[in-house]
Amino acid sequence: MTRSKTGAAQVYVALGDSISIDVYAGGPGRGGASLLARNRDRDFPHWRGRDLATTRPELGFGLLATDGGTTASLLDVQLPRLESSGAVPRVVTLTVGGNDVLGAYGDTRRALEIVGVVGARVGLALERLHALVAPQDPIVVGTVYDPSDGTGEAWRVGLAPWPDVVEVLAELNRTLRVVAGEHGAVVADIHGRFLGHGLQAGNPGQGKARPRDRALWYCQIIEPNAWGADAVRAAFWEALQEQGEPDER
Repeated sequence: MTRSKTGAAQVYVALGDSISIDVYAGGPGRGGASLLARNRDRDFPHWRGRDLATTRPELGFGLLATDGGTTASLLDVQLPRLESSGAVPRVVTLTVGGNDVLGAYGDTRRALEIVGVVGARVGLALERLHALVAPQDPIVVGTVYDPSDGTGEAWRVGLAPWPDVVEVLAELNRTLRVVAGEHGAVVADIHGRFLGHGLQAGNPGQGKARPRDRALWYCQIIEPNAWGADAVRAAFWEALQEQGEPDER
């Protein structure tokens, strides 16, 4: 890890919710953000040399995303930790919004109201990040995936029926895209990348971090397993390439 002219550490910071964390992918170093920071070459040999440890070796890694993270905890806990750390973020990824909406599960009107709140809070978060991140350094905002693969058949994994959930997620992702664009962030299309890897592939409610079927990317219904974490990393990586980050050293 190198330091800026002021002596502060330069880092890649991952913010947000469990889409970014290690727990459900099998433990430390296995989540999507961790794989972006440093690939596990034995698990994913085709990604060897395509990680920030290779292309940006001067960067440390700060995983501030949390299980159950929401836009409230992003603003009230995660960002203050980053702001008080003295670190200089050179790459930032953010996955957030899904847990906010889940808090209104089954109530379409309330969920759509929350989508508006998510948009406003993500906008505030991006404004605060711009006070820390140089204009040329990338901020990546991830969309939110759909374990039902667009079917809305939540009952198949033991949840109460909610026919409108697909459109609510679509509105959430439209909102995230708009806010990201307004604040100069790039979008990682996690939602699009995951389609076909939930109910269409198997049971997203299964509990294994590394199921035999690598086409199934979920565990515990809404969490990315090890194969899903690989896909999250791929979405982040693609977004960074759009911003001109080097593909390999």
